[in-house]
Amino acid sequence: MESNNVDQSFLDDVVDGLSQPQKTLHPKYLYDDDGSLLFEQICELDEYYLTRTEMAIMEASCDEMATAIGPDAVIIEPGSGAGTKTKLLLGALRTPAAYVPIEISDDALSRSTTILRKDLPKVRVFPMCADFTNDVDLPRDLPSHARRRVVYFPGSTIGNFEPHDRLPLLRRFRKLAGNEGGALMGVDLQKADTDIIFRAYNDSRNVTAAFTTNILARINRELGADFDLEQFTHYAPYDAKRHRIEVRLCSNVEQTVTIRGHTFNFARDEYIIAEYSHKFDISSFSAEMEAVGFRLSNVWTDKDRLFGVLFFQSDCQKATGSPLD
Repeated sequence: MESNNVDQSFLDDVVDGLSQPQKTLHPKYLYDDDGSLLFEQICELDEYYLTRTEMAIMEASCDEMATAIGPDAVIIEPGSGAGTKTKLLLGALRTPAAYVPIEISDDALSRSTTILRKDLPKVRVFPMCADFTNDVDLPRDLPSHARRRVVYFPGSTIGNFEPHDRLPLLRRFRKLAGNEGGALMGVDLQKADTDIIFRAYNDSRNVTAAFTTNILARINRELGADFDLEQFTHYAPYDAKRHRIEVRLCSNVEQTVTIRGHTFNFARDEYIIAEYSHKFDISSFSAEMEAVGFRLSNVWTDKDRLFGVLFFQSDCQKATGSPLD
């Protein structure tokens, strides 16, 4: 029954998105098992500066982050993926109480959990296969000695959400963190040189193109659609006015696609928005966090200010750790 519900939810979301004047697909559906593996490959590309820059920040500053978070913390990671950066954070923490990875891909969750339990055997792991964009109830058997809960959301994944979608998601994070908690957020920063952003989403090896097109393959496979993958092209321009990348699947020809009795017409050069990737100003993003009950406590960036890792505390708490840069 659960599988049928998931399938129906997927179908409803796809039909609704493709019925809009600007056709869209929800980015969470990019991350099936194949998509998750492709995204791991993207993170290793030379053009994709986000992962290596954030990793360098983590390597240089994870001890300060651990001090800011404090001992006996439960780390909650929505969309945990491979969990590479998480191992650095958990390894630096003093007596972490538990780690709760939340991942929509069961295979990705199983792989990362197995690796983490091997590498950090003293950390108690409570994996949850769930869609973090919906309300999630934490495991009831979390350690009772935990002092606080901290939501860890790296990779600038928050940039995939439009402003009207970010607010309810951040409210969910505030609920997960509670009144004694916090949030450690990775954000891709706005830049004068936008070419570096463009290259990150239009790589020379076309791995990102394969990742984006995979969502059409998934719709074909799971929903019985008839997308001709050869007739759609990945292209991701940067919108300087909105400070965001628009990941598009462009129709190469005039064509018709059917999905379980639903028909969708495409003009030549018409496109589907598969994902947005917003780039942030620290002050404006902090204002969004403040609106849901988080207060900025610490900022860590690379020397070129390409990327930022920001620590927020629930607004009833006093700041701890190193001072705001």
